[in-house]
This record gives sequence, C-alpha cells and structure tokens, in this order.
Amino acid sequence: MRRYRIGEISKLTGLSVRTIRYFEEEGLLDSKRTDGGQRIYSDQDLVYIKRILELKGLGFRLSEINRIFSLKREDESGNKRRAELLRIYSERLREDREKVEALRHHIDELEWHIRQLEKAEDGFTSCPGSLCASCEYKDKCTFFKSV
Repeated sequence: MRRYRIGEISKLTGLSVRTIRYFEEEGLLDSKRTDGGQRIYSDQDLVYIKRILELKGLGFRLSEINRIFSLKREDESGNKRRAELLRIYSERLREDREKVEALRHHIDELEWHIRQLEKAEDGFTSCPGSLCASCEYKDKCTFFKSV
C-alpha cells in the first residue's frame, strides 16, 4: 500500500493542504504520523477524499458525510449507511426537482415578458392596449386586470 504526504495528497486531489487538514479536524480523515510528526495518508484515505468530494458535489454537508463515514464503523453490514444515503439522496433529489420547477416558472415569466415587449406597437410607451382583450396572456397580465 502506497503512503502519501499531505502535499502529495493535495496535488492528487486538487485540494489545498488547509482543506485536507480541515477534513481531519472534522473527523473525516485520520492520518497517521511519522516519527517526525508528518502526516501520512494511505490509498484508503485518497479514496475517502474522492468520496468526500463526490458527496459534496451532490450537495452533502460535511456533517452528513461524517455521519455516513461513522456508520461504516458502527455497522459492518452497510445497511445503516445504505439507508442514510438513500434518505439524503432522496432529499437532495426532491430539493433539486423543486429548484428545476422554480427555474421553469422563472423561464416562463421571462418568455412572457419578451413576447409582450415584442408585441408592443407604439414604441413601448404603454401596454399593447387594444390588443389586450385578444392577447393569449390576458389572464396572466397584471396590466389587463387593472384596466
């Protein structure tokens, strides 16, 4: 098994030395020390760092990642880890779907405003006016409702 110093791990992962130390402080990594006190990391630590980055990329908080890692030590079957990952993945998926829906609504609003501006015939000094009653967006238009 290969051993890495913190600078090597930093280069391999693209993380700063400070971030790697922070992961240690948070209990996500457990480096060994040489007799001289230098941190030494294993291939397994490298795998853990890559997993941390993957989970962070999926929106996991460090506290959630720490919980996942601690479940490995508590439950060798992996069932608790699987259940926790499933719970968090499902929560992230729900949150992301809500964001997508909000973005769709935002895009629809922008498209509506663009179409309205494109229809303005009088140099855009007022609402399209006489066209309002026949406009396909009259139910949505705040100007039409106030007339």
